Amino acid sequence: MAAASRRPIAPSLLAWAGQHGRHDLPWQKPATPYRVWVSEIMLQQTRVDTVIPYFERFMARFPRLTLLGKAGLEEILVLWSGLGYYARARHLHATARLCLEVHRGLLPATLDELMRLPGIGRSTAGAIMALGHGLRATILDGNAKRVLARYHAVAGPPDTAEIRRRLWSLAERETPREQVAAYTQAIMDLGATLCTRARPSCSSCPLAQNCAARTTGRQAHYPGKRPANAKPCRERWFAWIERDNAVLFEQRPPVGIWGGLLCLPEIPPQMDPGEWCNARLGFAAGKAEELPGFQHEFTHFRLRARIASCHGLAANIGDHIPGRWLGTENADLAALPTPIRRYLKARLAERQSRSTGR
Repeated sequence: MAAASRRPIAPSLLAWAGQHGRHDLPWQKPATPYRVWVSEIMLQQTRVDTVIPYFERFMARFPRLTLLGKAGLEEILVLWSGLGYYARARHLHATARLCLEVHRGLLPATLDELMRLPGIGRSTAGAIMALGHGLRATILDGNAKRVLARYHAVAGPPDTAEIRRRLWSLAERETPREQVAAYTQAIMDLGATLCTRARPSCSSCPLAQNCAARTTGRQAHYPGKRPANAKPCRERWFAWIERDNAVLFEQRPPVGIWGGLLCLPEIPPQMDPGEWCNARLGFAAGKAEELPGFQHEFTHFRLRARIASCHGLAANIGDHIPGRWLGTENADLAALPTPIRRYLKARLAERQSRSTGR
């Protein structure tokens, strides 16, 4: 059956969703434009079960967009800490500020205006329009791409321009004129629960009878994938500067890895850790000792973090040093990247254990 003559998916998908779709997600109760927007940003490259507790804490603190727009970025990053992809939180904050300044404290209600806001692309804007306003708009998130690519046998990586155009065209064609909110949620639900990336449950799928991938037994071929490349390893030195059972942290630049979060000070490349520590502390700290480090996987590279401990008399480490001192008692209240928080707590706990002889 040619793609152009395939049956529309909306009738079967809506009937299935009425019985088997997800109707109790926290951002559905109620599905306001604001709540849909926050959830869609959090759900980018992140699983639903991971997002739910973050969303609930976020809404408890910022139940309205106006409160979010008036908050400081650090407060938002604290609530986001551990969710990853921190540019999303910075975009969320920037958009909330713009809505206060330009849109009377509300998200705009047109697709074009939404897409002009930081962090809101075509699919996210479509979700806000469809789920938040009940207006006809199209989405093409990862779940929808997979459903459409398999149903219509669209070969090739979906992140290439040609395949992306074909999938958007199919998404526009399949989106119904009515029940658009239910359809939008349904296609995301189908991709998340049945039409999964690995081992799809085709025997339970409402679209199986007319799905091109299923009828040819080639489900694993869609969507297409780019050849996997080995992740490069990047090595970075970080400084461990300690005083009175607390460790010095500094805020990272707003862009780049862990942008805007607190982190152990990063030592510039090509600079000797001991010399950097001496210059940073303003006195002869002595030769830096290398502590056990850690590795962390990012989407496109692997980070090898090496840690240099700067020795020196605690009395000589003055309050003039810019940054923030964190210990076990306040680490959970700061906006720290998860691997850095884990490393801090593990080292302090290890030393505490040694000092008590346990």
